[in-house]
Amino acid sequence: MKKAPKKLRPADRGLVHAYIGDGKGKTTAAVGVAVRARGYGWRVLFLQFMKEEKWPSGERASLKKLGIEVKVMGQGWYKILNDKKTAKTHRLGARQALKFGQAALLSKKYNLVVMDELGSAVEENLLPRKPVEAMLKARWSRARNVHLIFTGHKKIPWMLKYCDLVTDMKMVKHPYYRGIIATKGIDY
Repeated sequence: MKKAPKKLRPADRGLVHAYIGDGKGKTTAAVGVAVRARGYGWRVLFLQFMKEEKWPSGERASLKKLGIEVKVMGQGWYKILNDKKTAKTHRLGARQALKFGQAALLSKKYNLVVMDELGSAVEENLLPRKPVEAMLKARWSRARNVHLIFTGHKKIPWMLKYCDLVTDMKMVKHPYYRGIIATKGIDY
C-alpha cells in the first residue's frame, strides 16, 4: 500500500473517479457519493448511459427525492436480457447521453456529474474513443470545481489515465451465475 504524502492539500480542481470491474457495486458506489455530495448542498446530475427508464430503479427514486437530477438516456441492456433493439438505437442513446453529459460538465450548473455506465458504453463500442477521451482530457478547461464519476466493467487504460481515483470492484461470487435474477431493493 502506498504511503500518504507528508503534506496534504485540498483538490484545486474537480476530480475524476472511476468505479470499474466485474463485481457488483459500481453504480451503488456512485449513488453513495451523489448522496453524500447532495448532503452538503451540492448540485448533482446522475446520468445513465445503458439503463432505460422502463426498468424499475430504487436508487433513481431515492436520488430524485433528495433533489438530485436524474437523466436516463440509455436504451436498455445491450445484447443481454432479450435485447431486441438495434446497435444503431443503442449508439444513438449513448451519443445523446455523452452530448448531454459534456454540456453538463461545462454548464457550471453542477458540482458533481455522475456518468453511470460511460465505460460500458465505450466497451460495447456504442461510443467512439475520440469524443470520450476529449471530454476526459478537457477536465482542466471545464468549470473549475466540477467533479466527474464514471462507471464501467473493463479497465480501459486510456480512460483510466485521466482519473484521480480508480476503484476496481472484483467479483468473487454472484447469484446471477447460479441462475438467480436481480433482487428488488438489493440490486435495483
